[in-house]
Amino acid sequence: MNVLYLSYDGLTDSLGRSQVLPYIIGLSKLGHSITIVSFEKKIPFQSDKKNIQKIVDEAGLKWHPLSYTSSPPVVSTIYDVYRLTNTVDKLHRASPFDLLHCRSYITSLVGLRTKSKFGTKFVFDMRAFYADERIDGGLWNLKNPLFKAVYNYFKKKELAFLSTADYSISLTEKGKDIIHSWPQVQNQPVPVKVIPCCADLHHFNPSQVNKTLQAKLKSDLQIDEKDFVITYLGSIGTWYLLDEMLDFFRVLISKKPNARFLFITTDEPSTITIPATKKNIPLDRISIAPAKREDVPTFLSLANAAIFFIQPIFSKSGSSPTKHGEMLGMGLPVIANAGVGDVDRIIEDTNSGILVRELNNAAYTSAVDQLDELLKIPVSTLQNAAQKYYSLEEGVKKYNEVYQQISR
Repeated sequence: MNVLYLSYDGLTDSLGRSQVLPYIIGLSKLGHSITIVSFEKKIPFQSDKKNIQKIVDEAGLKWHPLSYTSSPPVVSTIYDVYRLTNTVDKLHRASPFDLLHCRSYITSLVGLRTKSKFGTKFVFDMRAFYADERIDGGLWNLKNPLFKAVYNYFKKKELAFLSTADYSISLTEKGKDIIHSWPQVQNQPVPVKVIPCCADLHHFNPSQVNKTLQAKLKSDLQIDEKDFVITYLGSIGTWYLLDEMLDFFRVLISKKPNARFLFITTDEPSTITIPATKKNIPLDRISIAPAKREDVPTFLSLANAAIFFIQPIFSKSGSSPTKHGEMLGMGLPVIANAGVGDVDRIIEDTNSGILVRELNNAAYTSAVDQLDELLKIPVSTLQNAAQKYYSLEEGVKKYNEVYQQISR
């Protein structure tokens, strides 16, 4: 198919590198002709444009980067949608597309319009429940009339996207079930394919560990061979529960004094050290370091187990933590809280970690008491879990199935 892929995330963003480009390159290898329009932020675009352009060119893709507008709120997004609409119209008239693949809600505004205007097929790749995420994350305050109007607008459009799209993509089975329970969506059950945030399991694999770098990191981060290391990977963003993870670590360190918490993040260390100090956690038991993508497997190899706690709220029913597949691919058992996307089902189905059902000291103590058993899980079991649920190749295969269904 001749596909126009629209992303409000930039290809030069870390998210674009891990969750946009790999799928597109995979689909291109299967014979689809793909043109990408993305919104690029100034600093990463300036630093990584040549590298991404080289990747795009080698894959035989066409790329039309637009500059991302960040302010003022709402107005900047309206302006970006206007520019995207003009770009899509121009590209479509020059070489008509069979399909618009729209990543998330902003670009789907243009996908919906283009389907109505030109009859182009439309994939609504929703990622998660966008408007509800903005509310749950405190980014939109419903007490503000402007944000309340924007929220209501996107909830109305959400129904239109699902009712009109030739196919919708959900990150989770839980999200798919929620969509199919909504009587307001026309033509139920609408076609929905579940494709989680996949991981490149060739990259996130113990074979990719750099032994020289590993030894240097142990020295630099003061990680001793006798330390029991748990790790968190990624930013301490809006929906991640840092306080609760630190509370878990406080229980862990009371039972295992040799425990160490390794944060692999580009966030300011003070984001972690200030709350840790308030909780009387010794800072010499916490290590914080940023990592380039190519070095992340080596950083993860320093740990015995991994952890992430995410707010168990409605909008996260449709979320798939990218880090989960990456951690499992590296052979790390995962400690996670219940109520987030399909994480519960995946951990229970694959016996690949510990599910913390309540966020309190009693539940943390119970989880810590299970850690010795957790470490007995074979690495092959963990990697098989990653392969079953988070394989990039399987994700590309599922997207291709959607494209084939639409082209029939």
